[in-house]
Amino acid sequence: MACGALLLIALTAFPVPGPLPEKVVVLTFDDGVRSQYTVVRPLLKELGFSATFFITEGFDFPMNKRDYMSWKQIRQLHLDGFEIGNHTWDHVPVTSETPAGLARQVEGINEKCRQYGIPRPVSFAYPANEFNFDVLPLLAAAGFRLARRGGSPERPYEAGRGIAYSPGEDHPLLVPSAGDARPHWTLEDFQAVLGQAAPGTIPVLQFHGVPDRQHPWVSTSPHRFREFMTYLKENGYRVLALRDLERWVAISKQPADPGRVIRERLERLREQN
Repeated sequence: MACGALLLIALTAFPVPGPLPEKVVVLTFDDGVRSQYTVVRPLLKELGFSATFFITEGFDFPMNKRDYMSWKQIRQLHLDGFEIGNHTWDHVPVTSETPAGLARQVEGINEKCRQYGIPRPVSFAYPANEFNFDVLPLLAAAGFRLARRGGSPERPYEAGRGIAYSPGEDHPLLVPSAGDARPHWTLEDFQAVLGQAAPGTIPVLQFHGVPDRQHPWVSTSPHRFREFMTYLKENGYRVLALRDLERWVAISKQPADPGRVIRERLERLREQN
């Protein structure tokens, strides 16, 4: 079967969603950092928040259990009700992989999930936030319904700012991050990320470790993270995993040209500058 047909099948086999509530936020975490289990997990359970944890065995995940979770801990996140997503086996950017190589990268994590009784992931996160349009039918054929990228190319990577997800305009396999948390962020930075979401759009937040000893440029302190999450709770935000969007987002209504909205945003930003 052609990749285009697989893409259509994968994106239509789901019930019709309802209207999008106000103040919806998606919370995601990358790389399987151990502090996501020891710090993030108890706080999210306390606040009643959901989230997606994107797992890779890249970096030194297999032997460094001081900084990375074990698969038993990842299974516990699943049992707690959190979503386990696929971030590829080796954290290799999809732009450097052949179709066969990408399939192996995806299936490595899927197989680990199977071994530990975790459902086959339906959400994907692009390693290093690098993407290209050619992989969309490959991801759909692998069973992914939603895939999160970073805020680039609309926003520069370094600041961690991004773009709110616009259902119907953004391709469901190219969901942008509204923010990719940085160690210098204050509550005002966090509020600014949330504030860029217009009605009908959804801020998808990207975090790494809390803290992240191996990747300090995307680390968040436990104190600051609690401040951010408390703000969401006190201001009535509904905090979801990426997969939860299918309750409200018709992902079958994908744009014919996945790059159009990105080009239009870039043009508007150039005009503003």
